[in-house]
Amino acid sequence: MKMDNTRESQNVDDRRSASGESGRSMPSMGTIMMLWPLLKPLLRTKFGWAIIGLGAFAWFSGFNPLFLVGMGGSGGTVVNKAQDEKEARFIKKVLASTEDIWREILPKYGMKYREPELVLYRNGTRSGCGAARAQMGPFYCPADRKVYLDLGFFDALARRHNAPGDFAQAYVVAHEIGHHIQNMQGILSKVQRAKQQWRSEAKQNALQVRVELQADCYAGVWAHHAQKKFGILEPGDIAEALNAASSIGDDRLQKEATGYVRPDGFTHGTSAQRKKWLTRGLATGDLRQCNTFQ
Repeated sequence: MKMDNTRESQNVDDRRSASGESGRSMPSMGTIMMLWPLLKPLLRTKFGWAIIGLGAFAWFSGFNPLFLVGMGGSGGTVVNKAQDEKEARFIKKVLASTEDIWREILPKYGMKYREPELVLYRNGTRSGCGAARAQMGPFYCPADRKVYLDLGFFDALARRHNAPGDFAQAYVVAHEIGHHIQNMQGILSKVQRAKQQWRSEAKQNALQVRVELQADCYAGVWAHHAQKKFGILEPGDIAEALNAASSIGDDRLQKEATGYVRPDGFTHGTSAQRKKWLTRGLATGDLRQCNTFQ
């Protein structure tokens, strides 16, 4: 993506230093309690005490040993601060681009854009919707109108899901901003009320899939207009975004995690669906073409 000459958004709450990005702060009491079943038998032997000692040394040296037992948040090593800052600046530029585009095009649909805030964090923080954890991935909280993003998610996107690239990252941000647009339209509240009327989890999930696919389409609408206004796209960028959308499709994620696919458990849509709706937004640049509820 060509973002060098674009501005950075000021609507960013950077909590990375406050959320323990380097792993050198003391683990929380909650973390200690979760680890207690592992720690208790170790306390009974000298060898166990040695393991605990090595773990404590690693913790305060910057390596997060909790990563080895699946509790390490966004990674097991000290964050590369230079790369971290580069990614943060890029995300701020993408956010600024969404602000510029939605301010310009939403009045055509009878709406005035109200800019959301984006919270950058590492490992964990608090949101208006409760605790935010790295394992949850990026999300939009309607209660406080903020997007929450642990930068470590992009490491997982590139390594675990084989979806690297700056436009793949931009797509993720634009998708969450898409939820903010839905919130402004009243779509999220309507969906929430509809869910409460249904006891069937499968029906609730199916409705949530429509929400997520529409946010994919909105991300495509942003990219369409950002390209026309700023000329941000480079060869291969669209392929990166489509690959990212496919990589985090429910069917693919379920197959990777369990070896089989359970459609009634889908909450975001299949790989094919996510690619389809992102492509529609990219091609048309029209919010009216993003009605996934028809």
